[in-house]
Amino acid sequence: MPLAMVEAGLKVRLVQVHGGLGIRHRLADLGLIPGVVLSVVQGNGAGPVIIAFRDDVRLAIGRGMAHRVEVETLTA
Repeated sequence: MPLAMVEAGLKVRLVQVHGGLGIRHRLADLGLIPGVVLSVVQGNGAGPVIIAFRDDVRLAIGRGMAHRVEVETLTA
């Protein structure tokens, strides 16, 4: 499912980024690579999606970019 569709409070694993080299390199430079576990802090359907990962990193990602990030939910 796209990252933009994940509810706040859920943990997900990044599967892949859909798009060209530009968006894939941009997100990789930010540390968003396949396999990384993300926690969605805010994703209320309007505005950016705020994610947290790797203990102390928080990022705000635009909704259009978040639609290109494919994630899978983690089971408890």
